[in-house]
Amino acid sequence: MTPRPAGRVSASILIVLAAFAAALGLWLGARFVTAPSLPPLDSAVLYPVPRALPEFELQRSDGQALTLADWKGRWTIVFFGFTHCPDVCPMTLTTFKQAAKHLQASGHADRVRFTFISVDPQRDTPEQLGRYVGYFSPDFVAATGSDEQLTRLSRALGLVYSRGPANDGNYEVDHSASAVIIDPQGREVGLFRPPFDAAKMAADLAKLAEAG
Repeated sequence: MTPRPAGRVSASILIVLAAFAAALGLWLGARFVTAPSLPPLDSAVLYPVPRALPEFELQRSDGQALTLADWKGRWTIVFFGFTHCPDVCPMTLTTFKQAAKHLQASGHADRVRFTFISVDPQRDTPEQLGRYVGYFSPDFVAATGSDEQLTRLSRALGLVYSRGPANDGNYEVDHSASAVIIDPQGREVGLFRPPFDAAKMAADLAKLAEAG
């Protein structure tokens, strides 16, 4: 692995601290309050109270707009990453692919959608995103947007990302590794934290789908 420039340390520390703070809040909430009307889950962590999300608009890989309305009517799993990611992103999408197969076998596939949002719009064009995500599943949604749009949405979801300085056109991107759970009302209700287990993830999503 290539050593990270010294200037990247502060950004990485911020991501770790933000992830720790979010995990601590979720753990405390899960101990004392149960999310209303949702079943107990094995792998996912639920928020004590669903979080309303702001309106947003991103560009999908197929050229259509992705908005909050697209996150309504079914359960949606959202992951922020980038196509040049060497390990976390392809491993996560592979897990999503396996979870989707479990959901297909159990008859819940039509109630769950997986969405990959790139935080590297400079390199991840719609065409690049489409090819990348389509390799894992043609049913996965891929989208990106401007930094202003991405920052607003990621912060609303409790996620963070940062890009390092460019070196000969190449640079690294740090981003949260959790996958956010959006309910059929378009609210954030919890998340899956790594390491992900496809079978457990699918089992939890099936329970959520059956709960409505």
